[in-house]
Amino acid sequence: MVDIDIQIPTTFDPFAEATDSGAPGAKEYVHVRIQQRNGKKSLTTVQGLKKEFSYEKILKDLKKDFCCNGNVVQDKELGKVIQLQGDQRKKVANFLTRAGLVKKDQIKIHGF
Repeated sequence: MVDIDIQIPTTFDPFAEATDSGAPGAKEYVHVRIQQRNGKKSLTTVQGLKKEFSYEKILKDLKKDFCCNGNVVQDKELGKVIQLQGDQRKKVANFLTRAGLVKKDQIKIHGF
């Protein structure tokens, strides 16, 4: 018998290298959103922070700097989410970059 060398093709994932942390498409974004409550009242949510951060300490500093109330909510899909009263989107983005928690290009601000 003649031995035939057969190569079985494997699946090719063109985005496999994008899972590296240094790739430009693999950034972990921090999303800062505003949600309209009733009337003029609004709620600012911050999600996507790293799990190693202490959300309670960040919330404490945010509340102290912005003179507003807030809390940390545990969501099944999104993980921990920081909620603040009022429209604090730009202030939160500036705070996170000043504190060195995230870079400016990792923050996405959503809302009207």
